[in-house]
Amino acid sequence: MGNTLYVTDLDGTLMRNDEKLSAYAIEEINKLLDKGMPFTFATARSIESARVITGGLKIKLPVITRNGAVLADNTTGKHLQKSVFTKEEVELLKSMIPELPEIGFVSCFIDDIMIRTYMPADHTEGLQSYIDYYKNDPSMRKTETLDEMFCGTPGYVTMIGAKERIRTVYERVREYKGWESLFQKDTYREEYWLEICPQNCTKAKSILKLKEQLGYEKLVVFGDSLNDISMFKIADEAYAVANAMDELKQFATGVIGTNEEDAVVEFLKGRI
Repeated sequence: MGNTLYVTDLDGTLMRNDEKLSAYAIEEINKLLDKGMPFTFATARSIESARVITGGLKIKLPVITRNGAVLADNTTGKHLQKSVFTKEEVELLKSMIPELPEIGFVSCFIDDIMIRTYMPADHTEGLQSYIDYYKNDPSMRKTETLDEMFCGTPGYVTMIGAKERIRTVYERVREYKGWESLFQKDTYREEYWLEICPQNCTKAKSILKLKEQLGYEKLVVFGDSLNDISMFKIADEAYAVANAMDELKQFATGVIGTNEEDAVVEFLKGRI
């Protein structure tokens, strides 16, 4: 068991459709962690957002957040390693995405604190829903100008909206090879997301670094969506939940039960 690293996605994979972990999942995973199972998660969420859901898990390994841009401590929420845009890339983002105030927000680091900045504008329905959901979160901050959106040290840009509108921006920004851009449908809603992070920040690349640093020989992963494809390609075994996108299943070693059935937990119990 000690030579195999187990990594799972959160939304739509380990988490149920109510955007939570079941009490059963938390209890059983903690039992496995107490027995020494090398286990962590890789998510597009920030550590601040993830910990609201995963705080009950006794994960000792670094967790992979922001699709690989930030390694963090699940217990404390501390950022252990983070990647950020260069000054030149920040200026390029501003010029390439003039519509950003209407469709997105920026995740910026100020010392060890991450904030999410947005501007007042005629927001897309998806972005406005996101802002409303986090309206009482002090890390969600309204700014007055595009320059202020990129305050501190920017490390992640997120855009939410209708498929064709977001796809148009994706086709534009993907031409620049100095960063990673991911376009996919939201797990819970009909909107599409476009996420941009610094170069070499993918789930796969962060997992490989962690695997090498900690000396694990084998990698087993679980996922449901397009941003999991990179880690499926580099794993020794990759399992898609039954509710996963068909595009991901073609890269899977096998298909297990659904997220609603705590299929990842059941797999781990059977394996360990």
